[in-house]
Amino acid sequence: MEPAGLILFSSALFIAAASPGPGIAAIVARVLGRGPKGAIPFSIGIAFGDVVWLTFAVLGLAALAQTFHGVFLVVKYAGAAYLLYIAYKLWTTPVEARDVAAEEKTEHPLKLLLGGLALTLGNPKTIVFYLALLPTFLDLTKITMLGYLELAVATLAVLAVVFGGYIVLAARARRLFTSPKAIRILNRTTGTVMAGAAAAVAAR
Repeated sequence: MEPAGLILFSSALFIAAASPGPGIAAIVARVLGRGPKGAIPFSIGIAFGDVVWLTFAVLGLAALAQTFHGVFLVVKYAGAAYLLYIAYKLWTTPVEARDVAAEEKTEHPLKLLLGGLALTLGNPKTIVFYLALLPTFLDLTKITMLGYLELAVATLAVLAVVFGGYIVLAARARRLFTSPKAIRILNRTTGTVMAGAAAAVAAR
C-alpha cells in the first residue's frame, strides 16, 4: 500500500476503535472490576477478531459470513454469555479493604483470549466497516499479500494503542477505590456496564 493510504486507513480505524462500544466497555469494566491482570489477553482476543473480519473483507468473503450466519450467531451469544458471567462475578464477589491494584484470582490467558475473540466475532457487522473503509484506499481485487500484511499489522498496532490507553486509564481510576463500600459500588457499577455490553452484543 501507499504510505499515505495506510496512514489514512489507520487514522480512520483509530477514530472508530476509540469510540466507546461493547468491546471498549468490556475492557474498561473488566479492568475497573477485576484489575488490569488478564486485560491484555482479553484485548488481544478482541483485536484478533478484528483481523478475522478484515481478512474476510479483503478476500471478498462477506457472502460467506452471511452463509455461516448461524455459526456466528452461536459465537455472538457465547460472547454475550461470557460477559454476563463476568458481570455476575463482579456483583457477587465479597469485598474487603485492600490494595485494589493487587493481583486477583488468575484466569487462564487462553480463556480470556477466546472470550475477547468471541466478543468480536459475534458482531459480523464489523466486516461492513472494513468493506466500506478499504475501497477508499485500495482496489480489493488487486491487493497483494504484502498489502494485506500491512493492513493487518496496522490494524493490530492501532488497536494496541487504543486498548492499551483504555487499560491504563481504567487501572489508574481503579486505584481511587480502597474502602469496602467503594469497592462494592465499583464492582456493581462495572458489572452493570459489563451486562450492558453483553446486551449490546446480543442485540446486534
